[in-house]
Amino acid sequence: MGDQKVKTDGNGPGREGFGRGARACRQGRNLCLQEGSAGNIMITGIFILAMTVVMLAFLDDMWLIQQKAEVDQLARRYILRMETVGGLSPEDRENLLFELSEQGVTEIDLAGTTLGETGYGAKIVLQICGKLGGKYAFEEKRVSTAKY
Repeated sequence: MGDQKVKTDGNGPGREGFGRGARACRQGRNLCLQEGSAGNIMITGIFILAMTVVMLAFLDDMWLIQQKAEVDQLARRYILRMETVGGLSPEDRENLLFELSEQGVTEIDLAGTTLGETGYGAKIVLQICGKLGGKYAFEEKRVSTAKY
């Protein structure tokens, strides 16, 4: 046994290519694949794909929240104007409808809104119903903050 050479790869004598620590290497390259590395790469790929889906869903929700906040600010601006002039004038009504449609609101309904001119100290209401992005229904209701 003195002149015999036995190949080993760290798993014991004569067991190259078998066991947990087995390596398959190409000659002349430093690229070696270990057992289980393809599974690790696949798990990482699935995780990245799942995180991408979650991120896209989050961005879609943030877009919707941003649009709703813009409608909220628009309603606030118009209720303050309505308090000043005593109701929603026809010109302001057209401007409001135009600005809402610019923000992507569809199926706009102003039912319940104080359209005519009211007396001093009377309750003034601005109620906007519609859909954001064509599928998310919302209702924004503002009542005058004037003291009676």
